[in-house]
Formats: sequence, C-alpha cells, structure tokens
Amino acid sequence: MIERSDISSPMWRKKVDASLLNDGSTPIPNWMVETWNISKNFIAVRSKKSPEALVEVFFKGKKIDGRVVKVKTPRGYRYILYIEQHLDSLRKTFLMTYMRTLEGALTEDKNRNDVEDQIPFWEFIDIEFKFESKQFHLTAHYTQKPWFPELFKRLVSSAPMRAIQDEISGKKIARIQKLGWSPRQQFNKEINAVNVIYTLIDTTNKLIYVGEAVDLIRRFSAGHKEIPDWDFYKFNLLPDELAEHRLAIERMSIRDMAALLENKNEIGTFSISDYKLANKKIDK
Repeated sequence: MIERSDISSPMWRKKVDASLLNDGSTPIPNWMVETWNISKNFIAVRSKKSPEALVEVFFKGKKIDGRVVKVKTPRGYRYILYIEQHLDSLRKTFLMTYMRTLEGALTEDKNRNDVEDQIPFWEFIDIEFKFESKQFHLTAHYTQKPWFPELFKRLVSSAPMRAIQDEISGKKIARIQKLGWSPRQQFNKEINAVNVIYTLIDTTNKLIYVGEAVDLIRRFSAGHKEIPDWDFYKFNLLPDELAEHRLAIERMSIRDMAALLENKNEIGTFSISDYKLANKKIDK
C-alpha cells in the first residue's frame, strides 16, 4: 500500500463501513471535529434542510452537495456528514465491502456482527476538509480487489439489487425500481430484468418507443419494427404485485407520451420536442 503525497488539508482515514455504503452518512469522530473546526462552522445546524448544513463533496472528479448536521445521540451530540448523492459511486468503488454489508444484513441477527470475522478484510477512504471553502474531498485509499468484478459492478446499479436494498431497509411498500439510460450493446448483460416497462430511443432518427416485457433480453432480441435503429434504452422493474397490470401501465405510459410528442394516431399533443413517438398502438 503506497502512502499518498498529495494531501493538502487535515485528513481522516476512515474504514469503509455499512453506514457509509447503506445510508451515505458517517459520524465525524470528536478528534476530527476539533481538527476541522466543525463546531465553529456547524454548531447550530440541527437539520439537513438548513442552508447552513450545506457543504461541497468531491469524489472521483464529481462534485455534489453534502450536509453536516449536529444530531443528538444516547452518547451526546455528534456531527454527521451526509453524502447520499455519492452512494452509487461509493458502492462501485468499494464493491467488496458493500457486498459484505449486504451479506451481513441478510444473515440471521445473531450472526450479523460476525460478518467481518467470516469475510475478513478492510477498505479505507481518505476524507479531507477545507475549512475556508467548506469542501470535503474523498479519496479511495485502499480497495479490496473484487472476486467477480464485472458481475459485482453490474449488480451494484441493477434493479434487483435496489429491491434487495429496500428489503434490507425494511420498506414494506413495493417500489417500481427505476433505471437510467444505457447503450444498446449492454442490454444482454442486464441481470434479472423481468416484468418491466421500457423505453427505447433512436437519437439519429429522433424516435421514442415505449413497451412492456416479461423478459427484457428476450424481447429486445426479437427486434422492434417500429424503431429498428434504437441506440439507447431504459427500463423500470415492476414489483411482482404489478405483473398482472403491466400491460395497462404500458398503455398508460404510451398514451401519456403521445400527449407530449407527435404521433401516428393524431392524438392531441403539445409537441414539446422534435422527437416523435414510434408506437403504432395508442389508446384514444
């Protein structure tokens, strides 16, 4: 492990843990509160909604808003750094710790605290704070080489993994898991993409298509006559409870899109874009 020589501000080397990767938060140790003069900047901040809580957080060249909040705990007041917007990036960077965290959460309560003993390794992140500009700079100092790197990377941002995270978090209401845009050549790598509502886009011919599928990979492999040259896709994974309503949700989504884009069925539209809806079947 090579020590860094580019440290420009007081630094805390933190062991990556569950609170960081599950909640996007970490308590700031008292000795760093003093070193960083946190109490001077955030002494009265008791809510994440407070403008005074706002800080800038940099990680892997990306800047996002973070929050520093003073919260009451059984052991007294603590300062918490919230960096939820970096969650996906943090999970992909510290893949092994994230997978171990999920393993611990899915294990019986009596064994939950032993997961580090059963799967022993540590990963570390360096956190620097610039007092004058209220900026946190995060740097991955040490990461454990993933056992199955490509699989783990796909899993971290997949809809099934988000559903597992909801289950672990105790969310009782089933959610539609919403994914972002991906290039066409990636669709056959999707994991468990079943029971979905999807959108295709052809950026050259400026076409959009909305569809539904029991199995996304099988449906995409069958082709789309209405939009053969699509180059990007996105999809929403429906919970099992909505499987019987998938077709109705698709038809509603198509009809809503027709209200915004020029279409083949002369549905009244605002035409907010020069893109056109490629679907032929549109409810009136």
